[in-house]
Amino acid sequence: MTMNIKDLYGKAWEEQARRYDKIREGFVETFGDDAGAAFFSAPGRTEIGGNHTDHNHGRVLAAAIDLDIVGMARKTEDGVARLRSLEYPRVDTVELGQLDPRQESSGSQALIRGVLARCKELGYRIGGFECYTQTRVLKGSGLSSSAAFEILVVTVVSHLYNEGKIDPVEAAKIAQYAENVYFGKPSGLLDQMAASVGSVTAMDFGDPAKPIIERVNFDLNAYGHALCVVDTGGNHADLTADYASIPPEMKAVAKFFGKEFLREVDEAEFYANLGAVRKAVNDRSVLRAMHFFDDDRLAHEEAEALKAGDFEGFLAKVRASGKSSIQRLQNVFAPHSPLEQGITLAVSLSEKLLNGRGACRVHGGGFAGTIQAYVPFDMLEAYRAEIEKVFGKGSCYVLSFRSVGGVKVER
Repeated sequence: MTMNIKDLYGKAWEEQARRYDKIREGFVETFGDDAGAAFFSAPGRTEIGGNHTDHNHGRVLAAAIDLDIVGMARKTEDGVARLRSLEYPRVDTVELGQLDPRQESSGSQALIRGVLARCKELGYRIGGFECYTQTRVLKGSGLSSSAAFEILVVTVVSHLYNEGKIDPVEAAKIAQYAENVYFGKPSGLLDQMAASVGSVTAMDFGDPAKPIIERVNFDLNAYGHALCVVDTGGNHADLTADYASIPPEMKAVAKFFGKEFLREVDEAEFYANLGAVRKAVNDRSVLRAMHFFDDDRLAHEEAEALKAGDFEGFLAKVRASGKSSIQRLQNVFAPHSPLEQGITLAVSLSEKLLNGRGACRVHGGGFAGTIQAYVPFDMLEAYRAEIEKVFGKGSCYVLSFRSVGGVKVER
């Protein structure tokens, strides 16, 4: 897909045009000139419903957001992919003749190699390129900066070498492969799919090879609410093991019933055998399985509530999902750092400030990072002021949904 910069950013296009000019300057500084180069954009994402359900083939509700990563890129003929970002001045290089998984000097280098390898395996054309990027998708924010980066690289390869014909679903699968196999993070498909497809989408991963994707009309402004993401700060280092513990613990419960994923297990049978399951696995695995069954259902019910125009019903389900994440999924702080509980504090403070209105919950992978809050317009400024007293100026971001995923941008 190709979009004009005015259509992509709406009223903010002039500000974005100045940003694009800076990216062009960085490209020229790095690679000498901008002849034959074009712009590409991929968004971050917000998880609306379905916290840690996708990796066990569950249902989710997610949306692309107006924070994106932009890259300027062009073909090269030397069989080398080179990428530099404004945030990290090192140039990552990947030789197309060496696409096997390896110990990389950077995560971005591993993801580039993984995307190129998977594209080649699937029969798409690949080639060398030069790319310079700048991102507004906050690192460690739960807005999935890694998925945005992966989708950007797939979009570059799609347009430079495949006439833009890698479709959004395939692009998401390629990106997930790169993250799972080359970066070593066992994520589900939610992040990449939301960033690739765009808009607000209900997704059913019962068959991950053929996910069911449905766009959901969700005009939050019409309901008089803002979507806020609060960055609680905290240390994001060494959290991969915490994220990685959730899928196998859920799968351990599924294995008790002779299944691989919890989506395949009958919920009534699970509860009928709860005592035996607890003895066979452990209490936390059982609790996380309970969360899966509830949040899988809640994600679907949230989408149905929005389709029916039942916003209050939607908010009630968001609150229920947040409670389940805290009590059962237990992804609101890192077990190895129990004194650092920014997410729990932000949720607790938000509940006090909202006083029964709106809703809030942990956002994304959890353990450290962000919460999500639906805040009535008449409370927004007071909410933001009080939150930022605790978590710092600029910690409360007001997001908008974006209608498209990875695109080529006409400047």
